[in-house]
Amino acid sequence: MNTKYIDLIDQTFDFPQEEFSLNNDNLLFHGIPLNELVQKYGSPLKFTYLPKISENIMRAKNWFSKAIEKNGYKGKYNYCYCTKSSHFQHVMHEALKNDIHIETSSAFDINIIENLKEKGKIKDDAYILCNGFKREQYIDNIGRLINSGHRNCIPIIDNYEEIDLLSDVVEDNFKVGIRIASEEEPKFEFYTSRLGIGYKNIVPFYENQIKDNDKVELKMLHFFINTGIRDNAYYWNELAKCLKVYVRLKKICPSLDCLNIGGGFPIKNSLAFEYDYEYMVDEIINQINIACNEAEVAVPHIFTEFGSFTVGESGGAIYEILYQKQQNDREKWNMIDSSFITTLPDTWAINKRFIMLPINRWNDEYERVLLGGLTCDSDDYYNSEQNRNAIYLPKYSKSKPLYIGFFNTGAYQDSIGGVGGLQHCLIPQPKHIIIDRDENGELTTTLFKPQQKAEQMLSILGYDSNNEPTYSHNGALNEQTIPSNG
Repeated sequence: MNTKYIDLIDQTFDFPQEEFSLNNDNLLFHGIPLNELVQKYGSPLKFTYLPKISENIMRAKNWFSKAIEKNGYKGKYNYCYCTKSSHFQHVMHEALKNDIHIETSSAFDINIIENLKEKGKIKDDAYILCNGFKREQYIDNIGRLINSGHRNCIPIIDNYEEIDLLSDVVEDNFKVGIRIASEEEPKFEFYTSRLGIGYKNIVPFYENQIKDNDKVELKMLHFFINTGIRDNAYYWNELAKCLKVYVRLKKICPSLDCLNIGGGFPIKNSLAFEYDYEYMVDEIINQINIACNEAEVAVPHIFTEFGSFTVGESGGAIYEILYQKQQNDREKWNMIDSSFITTLPDTWAINKRFIMLPINRWNDEYERVLLGGLTCDSDDYYNSEQNRNAIYLPKYSKSKPLYIGFFNTGAYQDSIGGVGGLQHCLIPQPKHIIIDRDENGELTTTLFKPQQKAEQMLSILGYDSNNEPTYSHNGALNEQTIPSNG
């Protein structure tokens, strides 16, 4: 009778897979012996496998190169990394090894760009595309970057006031893009994205604010939809509408020669995941080619802003099953040594799925369980089928530790979870390990951040004795600066 966990996986999925394999009954991820990793560093832990970042960048570049050649496309392709997915230095350094460009979202992004330029990681001719709603500090920082000589910094205009605000801080002429406010999929609670300028208003906006403005040159049209790049009628319809705006603008604006189709490539969230990236890229290039040829305008250079696709599949998290609680005759709760709400917030906030597999004991019998986190919050649990089915894992045993891994978690989870800050119920942030390969292909591991300590949280909360506010004799609070992080 097939009752082992490995039997369950073999009957359900094609296994092993490109990134997952077994060594006896222990899981390997890209050849990384995860059980050895957790024995060395303990649990809970997060890790980043840097080579996967470069691998995905080169995959995308290859798909676009093939499509451009196949379709006789006359424009070039530029890969941008969307920094909001992960701002960490080790991520940025790895991505920038691959001759890419950068897309930013807020003011402090520009400080990171300047830091990377000083270190020689970003070239002077690299494109810096500045997206997002721009407050005063963001505007000032963009102006500083352009004024320093970085002429390929292109602010993507999000509202009607940004041209004037940028003109006040930029000393010379500068290039801009315009973001289209795409119409949302019918399931959304609103019809049009809050980001950008509506389809019908793009051409009037250009004619009123840019066409006769000697200081501003329109270089790029930016298009992105929240549901990402998917082979469905909604995506192709929105792309077609975008191309209609592009050809209308191109006919009256010769300087427009770039089309940014945003990000949105999905990443693997199941062992049964299927997505034909190569077909999608080929068809996007084909559709742009057809639209421009029919309108008798030059095809644009193509930009993408892949964030999750760049870094998501490089990340993982490992937890230990601490205890099993039998709450009724049907439900067994396996309690992890951390919290889903704080370490994988998308599982709680948007019911996002990640690949979940045990790290060890694949040859043991399995059972149906639920997974719970340590906080006293009823929402701190994970269900791999988003509330439809429970999870199967090797049977719990007090004498045989069980470790589980969540994979492809490298995008957004740390920044949304507030790494290094306060965590729900003061559950500490796990340690973070960086995994790389040396020139001989041998694995190397580095402790990037140790597990968060109580002293760090107390300092943030103001319990540091050096941060006590003082009062005057009449009870008024005297003004003083209280350090934010001790």
